[in-house]
Amino acid sequence: MSDAAGADPAPTYDVHPPGPRWTHVALRVADIDATIDWYTTHTPMRLLDRRQDDMGHGAWLGHGDSPDSPFILVLAQFFPETDPFKDAPRAVLAPFAHLGIELTSREAVDETAARGEAGGCLAMPPTEMPPPIGYICMLTDPDGNMVEFSYDQGVYALARQLSLEEG
Repeated sequence: MSDAAGADPAPTYDVHPPGPRWTHVALRVADIDATIDWYTTHTPMRLLDRRQDDMGHGAWLGHGDSPDSPFILVLAQFFPETDPFKDAPRAVLAPFAHLGIELTSREAVDETAARGEAGGCLAMPPTEMPPPIGYICMLTDPDGNMVEFSYDQGVYALARQLSLEEG
């Protein structure tokens, strides 16, 4: 978007992707501290960035090891007086809509489910589903969003195979 004088503003960052990239999913949250704590406890994501401005609080969670194809979970807790969505219902990813995390073993799914059960957020116990779904459990975050933890789902395998074929 051009500024009032018709000129494009200078970019904020010096580095940009070489092409279009899927970079994030954003969730509107009620308590950003509780949500950051939940995701850094129950998932392999870590806090990458946190900010506050006139609109509210923001945080980026993800993996710091994939700079060429980052995928970030953006959390936003707006201030009531500046919330651009204050008149909209608070949407959640549920009952089937969910975020998905592929784990390295069935035991990791079982351990995640046990932590979720202990924390009162286990929504679906470990279950063997038909291919390509695999062995999964589901937890709910503090806002009620569903997070699936899977083993042998094949998302990583397919992405890696396609990358090797293209590379």
